[in-house]
This record gives sequence, structure tokens and C-alpha cells, in this order.
Amino acid sequence: MGDEDLLRVSDLETHFFSYRGVVKAVDGVFFNMRKGESLGLVGETGSGKSVTALSIMRLIPPPGRIVGGKVIFQGENLLEKPEEEMRKIRGKRISMIFQDPMTSLNPVFRVGEQLAEVFTQHQGLDKKEAEKKSVDLLKSVGIPDPDRRAKQFPHQLSGGMRQRAMIAMALASRPDLLIADEPTTALDVTIQAQILELIKELKREVGTSMLLITHNLGVVAETCDRIAIMYAGSIVELAKSVTLFKNPLHPYTRGLLDCIPRIDAPKEKLAVIPGLVPDLIQPPLGCKFHPRCECPSDRCSAEKPQFLNVGDDHWVACDRNVGNIRNP
Repeated sequence: MGDEDLLRVSDLETHFFSYRGVVKAVDGVFFNMRKGESLGLVGETGSGKSVTALSIMRLIPPPGRIVGGKVIFQGENLLEKPEEEMRKIRGKRISMIFQDPMTSLNPVFRVGEQLAEVFTQHQGLDKKEAEKKSVDLLKSVGIPDPDRRAKQFPHQLSGGMRQRAMIAMALASRPDLLIADEPTTALDVTIQAQILELIKELKREVGTSMLLITHNLGVVAETCDRIAIMYAGSIVELAKSVTLFKNPLHPYTRGLLDCIPRIDAPKEKLAVIPGLVPDLIQPPLGCKFHPRCECPSDRCSAEKPQFLNVGDDHWVACDRNVGNIRNP
């Protein structure tokens, strides 16, 4: 992880303080992103993917709080910036596409008005100019009859159109970093493919780096340069997409890949990862995955594994695998 990184997240910790205890939703996360790169952040529901994204944006709602770590963006630590500065960064230098466009778009304002606000707030355009650019932007993301759609309210658009409007809003200021949090979750399969192709095409045109959050390994295989696998609040493996699919080192990564149905596989039951996701208030000691692991050692239940580079920009938090690589 070098000085040329656009974004470098180091030992990030975000906790939620509940009546039951402290939920360590993000627990010592490390990863980096380079300019123009696509990074996929993959994991089960509840693994901390969305909380990681919201922590980068400094949008953690109470009772949550970022309690440690650094988020270095273009050489500056976002966690040290006053809220006023963060407002200028959000939507201009870093944009985010949220999971559900119906709850992300304001239901009482027309779509064009919400898009125009990006141009008036971040680019200083007057209202008339901003409205014209909004219509052009809706057209660029493939929304038919953009003049009419700009005058409509979010509930009058289909799910696919609302998501396109959100993408248009996120890319309006040509940000350096786009965070896409499950951008196709609520859409049917054909619309999913269109939305992903649209994001890739616009990313190429604008030159934006993208952090794609998903639980779908097929999506990141098609879209991302590198993949980070997240489990119970921590990154357990980070590698180039080709490397991760060809040579997964963490047992959790292997478990996820084994769960993918294959056309050429024998007609047997799908593989499953045994056990349950741990309680983040009282996680297991040592490696959090060891109660579900196929080959745990005594050390796995006693010591938290370090997140180490095992060569060719391949990082893994698994003592057994790192030891095997170093001492074949």
C-alpha cells in the first residue's frame, strides 16, 4: 500500500453503543485504492460493508461512532476534518450510490430539482443552467424523455429509472471516488446488467475510482480490478480479481467461492459454510472465523491473525495459510 493511493483506510474502527453492549461493526479495517481502480468489497449481510462506506463518508448515525483509525483521501485524513469541510467533499470529490433509491431520493422534490442542487451547490451554476445540465445528465444515463422525467417525482419513476437518476446525481460533479453500495439489489436481473454496464461506462469516461459493495462475487468478477473479502467487521483477504478466483487463501473466501452454483458441477446440494456469523458484541477470541473453519489450529482460537502481504499484492489474515506460504 503505497503513497500513490487515492484512498488508504488504516485500522478503521466503528462501534455502535447499544443497551446489550458495544457492537464492533468495523473492527480494524485495512485497504487501499488507486486512482482509476475498481475495488469490490464482498461479504455476507452484516459483515460491515455498508458501515465501512458510511465511515469513509463520515455519515455514521447515532448510536454509532468512529472510534479509531485513519481514512487518508488524496493525502488528507478525513476523520480529522471539520463537518463543514466534509460537506464540501461529499458529492463533489466523493459520491455515493445508496442501496435503495426510493429512500435516497427526496419524495417531495422533483427529480430534476434534486439533480440541479448538485450543480448549484458544488459548481456554483445558476438555477436555469443547473436545470439544463440536469436534463442532459438524465439523458446521458439512458433515461428516455429526460425533459418530462426531470419534472416528475421519484415515485413516478420505475426502480431502474430511479437508480439511473441516483447514478447521474453521484457522477454529476465528476468525483474522484464513487462508492456504490449494492447498486442493483432491488432490481431485476436484466436491469441489474444494464445498471452495472452503465456504471462501468461512465466510470471509464469520467476516470473515477469505484468502491463497489456487494455480496455477489459474480458482479465483482465482471466489474472490479481487485476484491476485498470482509468477515465480521474485518478484511480477511485482498487480492487482484484473477488471483482471488484462481488462488483463494482464506478459508472464508474458499467457502464463498464453493457456494457459487456451477453449470458443469454434478447435481448435488450446494456447498454451505457451516455455523453462524458471530455476535459482534461478543465475537470469538483469536480469528473470528475459526469456529466455522474447516481446519483451525490451537493458535487460531488464541491469537488474532495479522493482515499480511503474501506476495503480488495479495493480502490475507490467516496464520495457517501465511505460514504455509512462507514455509512450503
